[in-house]
Amino acid sequence: MRQYNYANLLTLLKENEIGHIDILIHNAGSLVNKPFEELNASDWEEVYQTNVIGVALLTRALLGLMGGEIHTHIVTIGSIGGIGGTSKFPGLSAYSSSKGALTILTECLAEEFQGRNISANCLALGAVQTEMLTKAFPGYTAKMSSEEISNYINEFSKHGWRYFNGKILQVSTTNP
Repeated sequence: MRQYNYANLLTLLKENEIGHIDILIHNAGSLVNKPFEELNASDWEEVYQTNVIGVALLTRALLGLMGGEIHTHIVTIGSIGGIGGTSKFPGLSAYSSSKGALTILTECLAEEFQGRNISANCLALGAVQTEMLTKAFPGYTAKMSSEEISNYINEFSKHGWRYFNGKILQVSTTNP
């Protein structure tokens, strides 16, 4: 089991006089592309540790720097593959199910933090040209670049909390 120690991060934030987090974007992601029957325990642990558990524990570790008089917006980067009723692809069971868990975690955080001036939303991305997309779909070229989506995420992170809380927003023009 991976160990998490955020003491160094909190010390670094204090040393740099960071007293409040206005925006927290959870963008880390792990993907294993294997048929279900070939996935082993370490594959599942790797994906869930990064995509779900790390998000939950980092959020908890940073809570003392969020909300209060100044609003905090927590944005998790999910996947269309983690949304019920969307296309699913062979080899992505661990990834897609972890991103589904992330959507539910986001909804739960929005409820937990009501009244604390903290909102939480999830952007469920479709095909964006990244290394992860290439790993999942070798040879596929997405219509949306990583620069385009990062601009969107930036704007949403700054302003989206005024319109949404606890929402899973599908952001996609295409999906393989």
